[in-house]
Amino acid sequence: MANHPSALKRERQSQKRRSRNRAVSTGIKTSIKKMGVALSENELEAIKSTLKEATSSLDRAASKGVIPKARASRKISRLTMKANKMIAPSA
Repeated sequence: MANHPSALKRERQSQKRRSRNRAVSTGIKTSIKKMGVALSENELEAIKSTLKEATSSLDRAASKGVIPKARASRKISRLTMKANKMIAPSA
């Protein structure tokens, strides 16, 4: 355990950041899972709305530094491609 005031403060800050980052990461996972469910059920409106939600949460996490920008971009790209495959044949 840290004894110096600066080390104690650093520990408090680390705990705050960790809990915030975990909350954001959990939100990302949840939105991606919702997208997967919508894709498996083949509901076009659900796919569109969950894609928007997942994209938003990934962009937000990347801007806050929770995940790298490249990872967010890659996940958004892959989700968008999957959604477009499902939407295109019906259009």
